[in-house]
Amino acid sequence: MSRQPTVACYYFPNYHVDRRNVATHGPGWSEWELVKRAEPRFPNHRQPRIPLWGYEDEADPAVMARKIDAAADHAIDAFIFDWYWYDDGPFLERGLEEGFLGAPNNQRLQFALMWANHDWIDIHPAALNGVGDRARLLYPGKVSQNTVEEVADSVIERYFTHPSYWKIDGCPYFSIYDLPTLVAGLGGRAQTRDALSVFRAKTKAAGFPDLHLNVVLWNHTILAGERNVQNADALAHELGFTSVTSYVWIHHGALDAFPLTSYNVVRDRYAQYWEKADATFTLPYHPNVTMGWDTSPRTVQSDVFINARYPFMPVIGDNTPERFRDALVWVRDRLMTKPSDQRILTINAWNEWTEGSYLEPDTEHGFAYLEAIKTVFG
Repeated sequence: MSRQPTVACYYFPNYHVDRRNVATHGPGWSEWELVKRAEPRFPNHRQPRIPLWGYEDEADPAVMARKIDAAADHAIDAFIFDWYWYDDGPFLERGLEEGFLGAPNNQRLQFALMWANHDWIDIHPAALNGVGDRARLLYPGKVSQNTVEEVADSVIERYFTHPSYWKIDGCPYFSIYDLPTLVAGLGGRAQTRDALSVFRAKTKAAGFPDLHLNVVLWNHTILAGERNVQNADALAHELGFTSVTSYVWIHHGALDAFPLTSYNVVRDRYAQYWEKADATFTLPYHPNVTMGWDTSPRTVQSDVFINARYPFMPVIGDNTPERFRDALVWVRDRLMTKPSDQRILTINAWNEWTEGSYLEPDTEHGFAYLEAIKTVFG
C-alpha cells in the first residue's frame, strides 16, 4: 500500500496569558482580544470571526485535549508549534509546556518545533503610522552562539525525548523560520554552520540517529525585517539542512488585488513557486497548503484600511472549504509521485485567527475545513 503523506499543521501559541504580553498589554491579555474586537473593514468583509469553542485558554490541558482529538480525528498527524526563544529566554511556551504536554491524550498527535526566530514587533494591534520600518521592535530575533547551544540542550532534553515528538526515520524534526536573521545574529555563514553542527552533534550524542533540520524559505517578504535568501539551495546545503518547506502561500507571491485577492489566484502563484522549488532545490521540498489570509484584526480598527504594509494588506477571498479541499487534493496527488519518505506537507494553520488562516471550527463553517482534510487524507 502506498504511504499516505504526513500532514503537519502549524500552531501559533498566542492564545494564553504570557508574562511578556502582560508587561506590554496588561493583565489577562492574549491575542483573543484582537479577534473579539475585529470589525468589517470593507463591504462584505467577513469579520469578526467567532470561534465555535469560545475564547479558550490553550494552556489548559483540557482545552488542548479537545484540539488534539479534533486534529487526530481529522487526519492531521502533527502540530508544528511556532516556538520562540530569544537571547533572554523563551516566549509563548505555556501552550506547549502546560497545554499540549499536560494533555492526557497527547499520544494521539505528534508535535514538533519551528523556531520562530524572527523579530517580534508591536503589531497587536498595529497603527497605520507604525508599520514597516516604523514598527516598534520588542524582541530581536538575532541570537548568539550561546543561545543556540542553550536551545539545543533544552529541546533535546525537554522535547526530542518525548514519545510524541515527530521524528522522520528516527530523526527529530526541528525547523528554523528566519534563516537570514539566524546568520546575521551569529556573524556569518561559517559561524552558523558551526552552530548547527553542534546542535546536530548534541542530538546524535543523545542517542538519535541524526537531526532532521528543516528550513523555511520564501521569495516574497511579509513581516518587517524579513529578507530573501540568495542562492538558497547552496546555502541550505552549506549549513547542513535536511529539507526545505514554506510557512504560508503568500510568502511566494504578492497579494496585488486590494482589498480581496482570490484564493485560486494565490494557489496558482504558489504552484509556480513549487515548480521552481522542485527544479531548484536538491534538498527535499515539503509543500504547503494555506487555508486563508486576513491580517486586519491586527490593525487598529479605527485607522483607515488601505493597502500599505503588513498588517494593512489585502485579504484572501473565496477561500471556501471546497476550494481548500481542492487544493489539498492537488497537493496530495503530486506528493504521491514523490518518494515515500518525502510525502510531507505543512498546513497554515491550526489557529492563526488574527491572520485569517485557521482550521479550528468557527460559527460560520463549523468543522468544514477539518472535514476537508479528513476527506482527502483520512
